Amino acid sequence: QVQLVESGGGLVQAGGSLRLSCAASGRTFSSSAMGWFRQEPGKEREFVATINWSDGASYYADSVKGRFTISRDNAKNTVYLRMNSLKPEDTAVYYCAACRIHRQVTTSGYDYWGQGAQVTVSS
Repeated sequence: QVQLVESGGGLVQAGGSLRLSCAASGRTFSSSAMGWFRQEPGKEREFVATINWSDGASYYADSVKGRFTISRDNAKNTVYLRMNSLKPEDTAVYYCAACRIHRQVTTSGYDYWGQGAQVTVSS
């Protein structure tokens, strides 16, 4: 089992920044990559970004490319999502997830999920 705990969500004005953290514990060696997804009420969970633990290779959804940056600290088993130039449409619950295969962009590719962190961007 892998346990994931997100932190860092909150309320921010449009154009502002936030950084989400996701601390992993348990059998972390069983996962090779981490991802961030987000979900608005009544909508499906959508892919945001993913990163490999080994080499830090990352991949982003087009909607966040150039504004969001995913990074990891292997020593702390923690993944981050730096969100800049936030827009009201970025408002959602953000989830981190762990998977065994690199560059997964669908929810079905992930084995473990955190509880989610609310991000609200006001206009």
